[in-house]
Amino acid sequence: EVQLVESGGGLAQAGGSLRLSCAASGFTFDDYAIGWLRQAPGKEREVVSCFSSRDGGIYYGDSVKGRFTMSSDNAKNTVYLEMNSLKPEDTAVYYCAAQIAENWIPTMVSYDYWGQGTQVTVSS
Repeated sequence: EVQLVESGGGLAQAGGSLRLSCAASGFTFDDYAIGWLRQAPGKEREVVSCFSSRDGGIYYGDSVKGRFTMSSDNAKNTVYLEMNSLKPEDTAVYYCAAQIAENWIPTMVSYDYWGQGTQVTVSS
């Protein structure tokens, strides 16, 4: 059974940092693409960052390029999202999601598997 469990959200001040973790089980990163997506109230779901080991590259949404970094620890089956220079507009629920790699493209927002989400709130 595919499971994704996020942690690390919370409250930060503008300019601050937070690190999100996503512990994955039931699959390996060799076969699945992993994404961090977010959704703020009243806004559409947005791709923050994603990667597939088959693709080889890490994709970032335009609004977070240069500030956020996605990484993975394959031994722990865990992915991370390091968020720096946070802005109030980064406030959202952040989700970790997984998609079978052969059916994945970087811009997709409809993944097959989702974590429960973690709230990130950035105060000005």
